[in-house]
Amino acid sequence: MEITVPHAWPSTPSDAEAIQIALRERVEASGSVAPRTVAGLDVSYAGDGSGARGRLAAAAVVLDAGTLDVVEESVAVGTSDFPYVPGLFAFRELPTLVEALRGLTITPDLLVCDGYGLAHPRRFGLACHLGIITGLPTIGIAKTAFVGTHGQPGPKRGDQAPLLLDGAEVGRVLRTQDEVKPVFVSVGHRVGLDEACRHALALAPRYRLPETTRRADRLSRDRLAAL
Repeated sequence: MEITVPHAWPSTPSDAEAIQIALRERVEASGSVAPRTVAGLDVSYAGDGSGARGRLAAAAVVLDAGTLDVVEESVAVGTSDFPYVPGLFAFRELPTLVEALRGLTITPDLLVCDGYGLAHPRRFGLACHLGIITGLPTIGIAKTAFVGTHGQPGPKRGDQAPLLLDGAEVGRVLRTQDEVKPVFVSVGHRVGLDEACRHALALAPRYRLPETTRRADRLSRDRLAAL
């Protein structure tokens, strides 16, 4: 994939916040996509990941949207140069994630991030940032809540509850399997929230987490273990 990052990588939290605020105006929080291929993105850290210049591996795994078979994989190794700051975590991962995406020969129709999109203090999480950088439809599927308030969805697969921040719906709490903990879905770019939830369910036929995240997590962990 060819990717042009529209800004320099920041070195301070204030610079990073300014980038988020400037780019969030470009986010398209609606849209529809019928993907043939879907890429899962995830990052694994050596140690607890909180230290400066810690080693990390970023993985991009492209799946066939119908069969969920792996079509292509790319992994990049880097360091977490940016400080550990809540709300700016994307800047620790983005440089290496971009390199992993650049290693793909296929341009996927949809990106699925292990993280947040509009469910973010400045409405510009990792999924939004990657969507703007790549121009691709992007959603975020996170394991835990980061911002906002929410009720509990019903116990069945597909049950949902709104995730609210300052009175606005910024995501959904989605039950992907009966009687298991929900995931937190938010829009990144060029996909509406209802559709983001439909894609999340389609990518999670058997387990709580989508196959995109599961495959990318495994690949990034394996790469770190091999260093």
